[in-house]
Amino acid sequence: MSIISVFESHHKKLGLQSFNSGTLDVVNGEAYRHYIKVLFVPARYILTVDFNVYETEKPTLFFINTNQHLDIQSGSNDDAFLIYYNRDFYCIQIHDEEVACDGLLFNNIFEIPKVDLLEDEPKTISQLFNQINDELNFQDRSSEEMIRTYLKQIIIRATRQWKRQNLQTERLNLISAEQDFFRNFSRLVDIHYKEKHSVADYADLLNLAPKTLSNKFHKLNLENPNEMIKNRIILEAKRLLLYTELSIKEISYQLGYEDPAYFNRMFAQKTGKTPAVFRKEIKA
Repeated sequence: MSIISVFESHHKKLGLQSFNSGTLDVVNGEAYRHYIKVLFVPARYILTVDFNVYETEKPTLFFINTNQHLDIQSGSNDDAFLIYYNRDFYCIQIHDEEVACDGLLFNNIFEIPKVDLLEDEPKTISQLFNQINDELNFQDRSSEEMIRTYLKQIIIRATRQWKRQNLQTERLNLISAEQDFFRNFSRLVDIHYKEKHSVADYADLLNLAPKTLSNKFHKLNLENPNEMIKNRIILEAKRLLLYTELSIKEISYQLGYEDPAYFNRMFAQKTGKTPAVFRKEIKA
């Protein structure tokens, strides 16, 4: 049975929607694009997030921000669940001290929007989704804060798992201070990528020498920060090419490049296609 439950009060909105292979059109398209989204997806689903394709092998959480591209291509008969909410209900940046997720689950430079759920985690996450659904159906004066509390628990649990899966591997074993450093770098890039394009810009924001910043990445065998900054700019360019009718020159200006020819060359160098060819193919 399909679940559709919504809380709405004074511009604050959160909803819960179930879907499966027969109802993918419910969550694809424009209906939920402008909301922050948390997807709880079982195995055997294929979806695209920001032009990267993911096939779930186990229950998985996906965290999708308002400006990200989401397309669920196929699923199974097992229900998946979507929580969607606006910034008035729960703002990632304002509440970040509580959950420490900004720059990891959302807006991360590694472009990893998912958390695989291991051992007993699927059961725990399923219970939290059910508790949110119960509050959405009950809705008394305390429901809003109860829903927000359950949502925080999902985000906190997922943030811990994301760190274990992506920051505590043999290749990238970051201590807590390093995790905070990379999270902060990621947040700064996401805030400033339109006007700050150089490593020196972000080194200045972090009170470091540019060489020191680059060395931190080099020591951990990470892509250099200059490439990560460019990757964020190219990602936004792809989103604008898909979602807007802005000309390539207008996109170039919006991303802080006064020379559209330079922007075109950079885009082609990073993607292997000109912006015009990319737009034509993605909208075909």
